[in-house]
Amino acid sequence: MNRRNALKNLAVASGSIISLPAWMVSCGISDSDTHHSGFNEKEQKILASLADTIIPAGNTTGALSVGVDRYLQKFVDDCCEKPAQDNVKKQLSALNNAAMQEEELDFWNCSQEQREKHLLKFAGSADNDQKEFFTLMKSETIRGFNTSQKVMEDFFGYKVAPGHYYGCVPA
Repeated sequence: MNRRNALKNLAVASGSIISLPAWMVSCGISDSDTHHSGFNEKEQKILASLADTIIPAGNTTGALSVGVDRYLQKFVDDCCEKPAQDNVKKQLSALNNAAMQEEELDFWNCSQEQREKHLLKFAGSADNDQKEFFTLMKSETIRGFNTSQKVMEDFFGYKVAPGHYYGCVPA
């Protein structure tokens, strides 16, 4: 083994690791969550109000306070195929249009009861795309809520490390 080459490689690797954070900052890369949504601002508001309608905040935590709206955006952008993404955007627009026709308000400005009424129409619709949209949004809202850190820790009592392991060696 050639010690000089080993030491040189070790020095280069150490220098690279040390300079990596500065290089990332200079390139505009951060380690924080930087998901760029495929939804425009209007669609994001409709999606947020949809999640808030399914799991509203009351005496306990609601869907918006644990970030389910951001989860839904990331889920649709990263996990759904293009036809499903297009259907979600189409149905969000249809949901807002229905609210505009009946209530003369955008979906996110409607009351909780009005939003529930519009969502229930989608659930019982004869249009298969609207039913699939409602089923997907409802199930993923519930999943996003139930798997959020706050809900897992506060309501389900989840602990990352539940306790110390005591082996069979006397203490």
